[in-house]
Amino acid sequence: MIDHVRPAQLADWLLLHGAGQPLVLDVREPWELQTASVTAHGFELVAIPMGELPARLGELDPMRPTACLCHHGVRSLRVAGFLLQRGFDSVANITGGIDAWTRERDPAVPLY
Repeated sequence: MIDHVRPAQLADWLLLHGAGQPLVLDVREPWELQTASVTAHGFELVAIPMGELPARLGELDPMRPTACLCHHGVRSLRVAGFLLQRGFDSVANITGGIDAWTRERDPAVPLY
């Protein structure tokens, strides 16, 4: 099952699923990361564009809680489903993406 978490609720989800250091997987394109990025607090942040994920799946630990992030939450939902189908135990979609992140968690992150 994919959990759906708003950015404002992410800390609670990480605590519930945080055996070890949880991961936020940013699946946006490099130009998007240059435009706006989050700061890791209480999690590790890894950026792998959605299109590269099948080839780079081995870089991720399926036992590690993973919350997926994109611009508005559509790509990250697809990636969360992809991870779930490949045996990842604890997967979440950050609903609303980095756009909601700016509005709910960190107004210093630029909107685009």
